[in-house]
Amino acid sequence: MEKELEYWLKLSRISNLRTTIKIDLITALGGAVNVFEAEKGLLLKSGFTDQHYEFLHSDELSRDTNNIMESCFKKNIDILPIPHDEYPEMLKYIPDPPLVLYVRGSIPKANMVAVVGSRKASGYGIETAFKIASELALSDIVIVSGMARGIDTAAHSGALNAGGRTVAVLGCGVDVVYPPENHGIMERIIKSGAVISEFPPGSPPSPLNFPSRNRIISGMSLGTLVVEAGLKSGSLITANYALEQGRDVFAIPGNINSYNSMGTNRLIKDGAKIVLDSEDILDELSFGTYPIEKKRKGKMKSRTSGLGEKERKIISALKIEDLYDEELSEKTRIHLTDLYEILLELELKGIVKKSITGKYMYIS
Repeated sequence: MEKELEYWLKLSRISNLRTTIKIDLITALGGAVNVFEAEKGLLLKSGFTDQHYEFLHSDELSRDTNNIMESCFKKNIDILPIPHDEYPEMLKYIPDPPLVLYVRGSIPKANMVAVVGSRKASGYGIETAFKIASELALSDIVIVSGMARGIDTAAHSGALNAGGRTVAVLGCGVDVVYPPENHGIMERIIKSGAVISEFPPGSPPSPLNFPSRNRIISGMSLGTLVVEAGLKSGSLITANYALEQGRDVFAIPGNINSYNSMGTNRLIKDGAKIVLDSEDILDELSFGTYPIEKKRKGKMKSRTSGLGEKERKIISALKIEDLYDEELSEKTRIHLTDLYEILLELELKGIVKKSITGKYMYIS
């Protein structure tokens, strides 16, 4: 089995060759190992070029594959080829599924909904993404997003706050924290669900990776909810992938004068299902792969439940007076780097907010 995995991994490292060609060959020849043992003429007829064939049997590819497998072993990263039982079922049926996935954590076997949107989200967008993700999580829906700033982070946080499960799909290696301030939430996601990528460990974030990443977000999911998006937002790419994959597209309506809502309002105009609350999504997804419970498992956690010592120090200080970040750091003796990460978490939970003056304030 390990040898077969090695050859799946090798095939995944051959660029500029359509995934469908690789999958068809593996299926026709009865395994990835057999592709490497096939005659050159057969592979050329199937879509390989001379360059592909030479790379297939090169020392460079062998070294690359061995380095990846060794890195994954050291960092406790799983490699899932398409036939693996833990490979997301719905992802197998998109036109170009990733040949292998790199995984930290465990991908839940449950219905999934993607929640995506602008990195430069408004307070309205953050609050809405957090609320709907929380409610969906309480109905045992797994929230899928990209762990980017803004809507993605709010969606992951909403699911986690409800005690639910969430999956982050990265445009870099699963051992790379991007954006850097999301280190804390990344660790929480790994404990509740999984962080996954088609890019091997150590791969840096690249603008070229994110459109490709988006097809996985939509491909794993029964439907994709776009919370806020400008007319050129990458979230619209995810919505387009969802349509191509035959999945539902949902959108949150917004202010017609807000740039952040122009993309979502256009989606609604073009036929996306309008969402005012989580029930609108649950009603549409009654046909899901797994039974959907349209009832909450319990009450939402208190906003301050499960907070650590540092979080409580910050809240205690802000209950007395509004403070700038440096003042808050001085009073609580929390380093600014850690402080910013904690404040982001508290903002997403609706416990603190930053005023127009730049001071942080406690929301009673």
